[in-house]
Amino acid sequence: METLIKEKLREIELRENCRILLAVESGSRAWGFASPDSDYDVRFIYVRPKESYLKLNRSRDVIELPIHDVLDINGWDVDKTLKLLHKSNPTVFEWFSSPIVYKTTDFAEAFKPVMRRCFSSKRGLWHYLHMAEGNYREYLRGDMVKVKKYFYVLRPILACRWILEKGTPPPMLFSELAASQLPNYLKETVAELLDRKMNSPEAKMIPRIDILSDYLDRSIAQVRALVEQYPKETIQDWEEFNTLFLAALEM
Repeated sequence: METLIKEKLREIELRENCRILLAVESGSRAWGFASPDSDYDVRFIYVRPKESYLKLNRSRDVIELPIHDVLDINGWDVDKTLKLLHKSNPTVFEWFSSPIVYKTTDFAEAFKPVMRRCFSSKRGLWHYLHMAEGNYREYLRGDMVKVKKYFYVLRPILACRWILEKGTPPPMLFSELAASQLPNYLKETVAELLDRKMNSPEAKMIPRIDILSDYLDRSIAQVRALVEQYPKETIQDWEEFNTLFLAALEM
């Protein structure tokens, strides 16, 4: 599959007249709990020729391919990426810390130290809290739930707890998050659920797990109360972002 993914990325570069600066896996495979039939969620950052950024009718700042079989591939223009980094968008941090890398460049390596200086705990907390709340409300209210949906709530809650404790971007790997932030009384339950997730189809349904649902319910309320008390954070200066953008245009 990696060979096919790299072929698709080369096709994108040729068809779109762009250069891919970073391509990684996102989603369950990067989180470390893919099911046997999980998709490949490939995400990439790209740059177009310099003159394309000077046009009045500029191209879209995203490239999206139709989902084909188990391949989901899309990417962001470097200018969009840098604008989102300026806002400390957590998705940018996740892409650049993915453990599964299909392509990297000198730009990606230069990007990382700037990124580390830009992390906003408050914005990261809101991002993961909203993700947990939305998935809990959407998927965990019934008597029967999909196994994978528990992780779509548990992972962002553990990410929130990581940020609250350490003030740094949470790791991509669920195992690292769980080892650091999951209460001991839940570790056996979550380990059994993780085994089901990784050895069952994506649509596998199970009865609601009360001990885990109660923990998630309490945690969502606790995190919301804490993040609402966070002070307003300062806005980043644009200088480093502009320098990175100009460097990307010369590559």
